[in-house]
Amino acid sequence: MSKTILITGTARGIGLELCRQYHNSGNKVIAVCRHSTDTLQELGVDIIKDIDVTSAENCEQLKAKLADVKIDILINNAGLLHSETISDLNFDQILEQFEVNAMAPLRVTDALLDKLHDGSKVIMITSRMGSLEDNTSGGYYGYRMSKAALNMAGVSLANDLKPRGIAVGLIHPGFVSTRMTSYNGMIDPPESARNIISSIEKIGLTNTGIFLHAEGQQLPW
Repeated sequence: MSKTILITGTARGIGLELCRQYHNSGNKVIAVCRHSTDTLQELGVDIIKDIDVTSAENCEQLKAKLADVKIDILINNAGLLHSETISDLNFDQILEQFEVNAMAPLRVTDALLDKLHDGSKVIMITSRMGSLEDNTSGGYYGYRMSKAALNMAGVSLANDLKPRGIAVGLIHPGFVSTRMTSYNGMIDPPESARNIISSIEKIGLTNTGIFLHAEGQQLPW
């Protein structure tokens, strides 16, 4: 059965591949981005551009552009990675990552809440780098802290939205070779997207709020 899927951060990388694979499976895909690309336009999905997910005003504009659309799966994918060390703590960069990685997914979800329904899913593309238990190497202060904050927001949403029949999942996509990782990584975006889609299928009200690796295993907080 065809679903309506809204994805943020779709100009490239994982977001672009999620759009491609969901569209190729016969779903209605709404791709949200700041700036579109030729590759995204060639997919034939619905594109809503000029949306900065850190802007409350832009999130309200996104809501208005969706009119009477009902969303089956909302995937908060947009993200930002900087690399701070203890000897080089750029606090402006750290704050920027909080805005993009933690605040923006909550802003988008809040703005689109009345577009969701009983049976909808909210997916946060997070990172195992936000796991306290998994942190054995330090560094990456802004990214780690912002993804830990995103995880907490996801668990709170899972509790608050369960009575409405809306499930929430937090998914680590793997170490993916994208521009964000300077094209270092162990898997490519198509493989990551396939794994994410498979994991989303397994998320429901019985395991809402779960923190999953896209390959299937549950991750420690």
